[in-house]
Amino acid sequence: MAKIELIFKNDKVSINEGSAIKDIIDDLPVSKNRLIAIYISNRIYDFHTPIDRGGMVLPVYMDDPKGLEILRHSTSHVMAQAVKHLFTDVKLAIGPAIKDGFYYDFDFSDKLTSDDLPKIEEEMKKIIDEDQSFERYTMSRSEAIDYFKKKGEVYKVELIETLEEGEEISFYKNGDFVDLCRGPHLPSTSYIKAFKLLNVAGAYWHGDERNPMLTRIYGTAFFDKKDLKKYLYMIEEAKKRDHRKLGKELDLFSFHDEGPGFPFWLPNGIVIKNTLLDYWREEHRNAGYVEVQTPVLLKKDLWVKSGHWDNYRENMYITEIDDYPFAIKPMNCPGGMLIYKEKIHSYRDLPMRVAEVGHVHRHEKSGVLQGLFRVRAFTQDDAHIFMLPSQIEEEIIGVIELTDRIYSKFGFNYTLELSTRPEKSIGTDEQWDITTRGLENALIKVGKKYSVSPGEGAFYGPKIDFHLEDCLGRLHQCATIQVDMSLPERFDLTYIDSDGTEKRPVVIHRAILGSLERFIGILVEHYGGRFPVWLSPVQVVIMPITERHIDASKDIYNSMFRAGLRVELDSRNEKLGYKMREAELKKVPYIVVVGDREIENKTISVRKSGKKDLGSFTVNDFINRVSDENIRRIDYEN
Repeated sequence: MAKIELIFKNDKVSINEGSAIKDIIDDLPVSKNRLIAIYISNRIYDFHTPIDRGGMVLPVYMDDPKGLEILRHSTSHVMAQAVKHLFTDVKLAIGPAIKDGFYYDFDFSDKLTSDDLPKIEEEMKKIIDEDQSFERYTMSRSEAIDYFKKKGEVYKVELIETLEEGEEISFYKNGDFVDLCRGPHLPSTSYIKAFKLLNVAGAYWHGDERNPMLTRIYGTAFFDKKDLKKYLYMIEEAKKRDHRKLGKELDLFSFHDEGPGFPFWLPNGIVIKNTLLDYWREEHRNAGYVEVQTPVLLKKDLWVKSGHWDNYRENMYITEIDDYPFAIKPMNCPGGMLIYKEKIHSYRDLPMRVAEVGHVHRHEKSGVLQGLFRVRAFTQDDAHIFMLPSQIEEEIIGVIELTDRIYSKFGFNYTLELSTRPEKSIGTDEQWDITTRGLENALIKVGKKYSVSPGEGAFYGPKIDFHLEDCLGRLHQCATIQVDMSLPERFDLTYIDSDGTEKRPVVIHRAILGSLERFIGILVEHYGGRFPVWLSPVQVVIMPITERHIDASKDIYNSMFRAGLRVELDSRNEKLGYKMREAELKKVPYIVVVGDREIENKTISVRKSGKKDLGSFTVNDFINRVSDENIRRIDYEN
């Protein structure tokens, strides 16, 4: 039997090829009670998968993000098993782990409601208590199709029929439940310590409204009950902060059936969007970027050259001009490459930092659209840095520092994730070594902690992802830094080196806010709609107490408006308390009251949102206060 060598950080272990972790666990230099799986040369193996390669090993423990993902996917299988026990004539679709949890799609003959979730949970607990082992095995394509046809599992048959010829078809079995699955999975069901089924929703098969409507059950799982309790509390808080609800209440944006997935920005939302971009542009000018703009609609030839036509066409909107195919851009990169090619560049010109606030369109299936978090048209704060290979590390450090400055302005913490070469990739080993080492060295030099996701890089290069943490502890993937040696090849980008020869630049693709729409959605929920003063659509509302105070209030309004404050005058014939409550609901930062005393003393009374009385100010002093908050982008009271 052939031997293969596993290389751990400080140890080497020789094993028989085809062994699984469960067979060799005692020989591995790992924390055995916490181990869930291992990576070997960027491929993941759970306790049941035969190991068919040697190489560097990275353990996956319970407290790793991948460990949590494996837990949740395994819990989705247990949920499907429980559903099969309790309901007759139910057909299985898919059940992946997702951010913060998992779901499984079912085709029920009878309607399922949230009232059914407790009995499903009880059945799941029985399965978990049985400590059922997850067992992996494979079938041929024809065997797999026959197996599921006999069981009437039409969705599983369809999935198998879409797989490539010769692709290994694996199954996982626990107890009496068998599912088509690539894995990985937990060693057994007893590893599931804390779970909760959350809600029931409708979902089209493959997210396409032309397909059958299935029933989707959402849930979540953790290795610790305290983490589950904390998460459930966060869900309740998140409901109050839902950006779709607040966006409507605060007149920020809307969606209409005439344009599903295409946001309509209202005046208040445009103020936030433009204010964010003003800040973004200021930071980028200071960091040495120039800004460009490329067309939204470009010929097919460009997308063929970039690789999008072959690999991304189903997500692109395509039309014809003069009988020739054009596509609306799903990303800005190819246009940026054309701008670089307009001139001959010297090594002295590099690095070139070229930013673009580009409007892009991607055909997302209707089933995955979610407010501003998942749309079909969005604004991407892209940038492409063209550089010498020797400049990779320095430029990545610059991007990390710029991202840190911008995120800190909103009070965000974040975690970093380095994703390395996937199994399917392009480029030479040398190119991947240079780019991956550049990312790693930059992270080490800036002193930032980071996790590694083996095999999760883009097909053209490794990347660093920033997972932004909001006030509820939720993580949102926003900023990304990707190193690319592929597009320079495809577009034949060159520079003249110091020895007079033509050489290839390296390109960094990077975004900081990511999707501006999604970032604003995150901000709405992070602040609960109560934006810092510099970002608020309306910063001040002036309230005369009675009609006789209106003229003086108009003068104050004019002074503030001319000073650049975003101010409104509420001169309606309503009680002051009513108007104040309404301003609070609209989350206006400052309420200014004008009455007899204020007119006599030539002052204004100021209340800060949240019912904090700040006392009296002269108009000029108050204008200076708010102007300072705008210029320095701070909030004195937060």
